[in-house]
Amino acid sequence: MDPQNSVRIEPTELTGWAGEPVVMGTAHQHDDLEINLVAEGGSMIYLFGGAPVEVEVGGVAAFWAAVPHQLVASTATRVHWVHVPFATFLGWGLPESLVSGLLSGRPVVSGGAAALDTDVGNFSQWARDLADGRPEPRRIALLEIEARIRRLGLHEQAEPAAHHTGADPLLGRVLPMVAHIAEHFREPLTVADVAQAARLHPTYAMSLFRKVLRTTIGDYLAQCRLAEARRLILTTDLPVNDVATAAGFGSVSRFYAAFTAAAGQPPARFRREYGSIRSPGR
Repeated sequence: MDPQNSVRIEPTELTGWAGEPVVMGTAHQHDDLEINLVAEGGSMIYLFGGAPVEVEVGGVAAFWAAVPHQLVASTATRVHWVHVPFATFLGWGLPESLVSGLLSGRPVVSGGAAALDTDVGNFSQWARDLADGRPEPRRIALLEIEARIRRLGLHEQAEPAAHHTGADPLLGRVLPMVAHIAEHFREPLTVADVAQAARLHPTYAMSLFRKVLRTTIGDYLAQCRLAEARRLILTTDLPVNDVATAAGFGSVSRFYAAFTAAAGQPPARFRREYGSIRSPGR
């Protein structure tokens, strides 16, 4: 299977806001640390790497949004979001285990029992501070957000969701395919391989995958490989050509084309830029 090289991981600005979540029609990616607080109502269920992850009311979740993710079900009525640019997140010098986990695509989630009494007020204040034109409120907000992420890393509780309330009933048939891609994307994969994981005919599997996740099997595979390549470039000293192989790309030239299209710069320049920002975990 030859994934298209059209995946683009968009950068985002430092921002925060609140509202009612909307179930997403397709998995997507953006280049930041995304932080969610479910303030009211029920829970949200995200799809990460083939497994559903539930964020209950009062729960806080943080994840590297360059990894394909999709909100597939929600009974929450009010959620707070904060987006921290990738370079800012790396510059915090968070503990190595926390950074490695996030860059591996594992969301950090705390249940409502680990919520802080100040969470709702803080998330609201951060949104106001980040919208303020003055640098000092934004600096204060960033310091407080960093501290909340550090504390979140002490109380994470990321477990697969037990159910999929409100989700598309066809999602259960797609999950085995997504899980198979997440587990085997580093290997050569065909549509037939992915379809077999769900015991479906390849033609029907492709149609169902696109219907439920609003993307092709090939594009989803490319998203997983690109996220892994970025992780390897940032956390290892592997030569770029070896990164291409380790992330599952069939050829170095295809990897360079896909990575440059997604990140807006070649992999070696990406490593120089972000490697100089990152400091050792404290």
